[in-house]
Amino acid sequence: MTHALTVDAGAQVRDLRAADHLLHSLAAELALPEAAFGCTHLVRGDGARVVLSFTFASESLLRTARERLSAGDHDVSPGLPDAVGRAVLYPGVASLAGTVTVADVLARSAIDRVTVLGGSGAPAPEARLVTREHVRPLWQAGVLVLSAMPAVGGTLVPFEVPDPTPCCAAH
Repeated sequence: MTHALTVDAGAQVRDLRAADHLLHSLAAELALPEAAFGCTHLVRGDGARVVLSFTFASESLLRTARERLSAGDHDVSPGLPDAVGRAVLYPGVASLAGTVTVADVLARSAIDRVTVLGGSGAPAPEARLVTREHVRPLWQAGVLVLSAMPAVGGTLVPFEVPDPTPCCAAH
């Protein structure tokens, strides 16, 4: 899909949780079809923040989204900010709830590959993934890759946790 745009909400979106929330809100307002992708991208430097990208299956969906988003308080620009977005919305994400097998992840969603941190090779297709309803794969060289890690009972969990502890929370 080459029909993409970037949405920059400025300093109001500095962390992934806020970016996820805004991405879901904008997707609902736009009534995005399941074939659309919504990703977050980290922008480093003096104005460190998170920007969003949307990728559509057609030029007409792109035009409609650009018009509606430009009417809001966001800076909208053509294309993707980089090639390494963190996918929040993607085909099949809604089917990745509860515990699913790696084979189900690959068959039901746009995720192309599952890797296990510290592991060698791909996990077995029957390996169980406890999703915690928070599955955020990353684009790597044009392939959507979910990083997982070993968990209790021989299961796997996505590397990114749904409610991370903020740095220095106990201080």
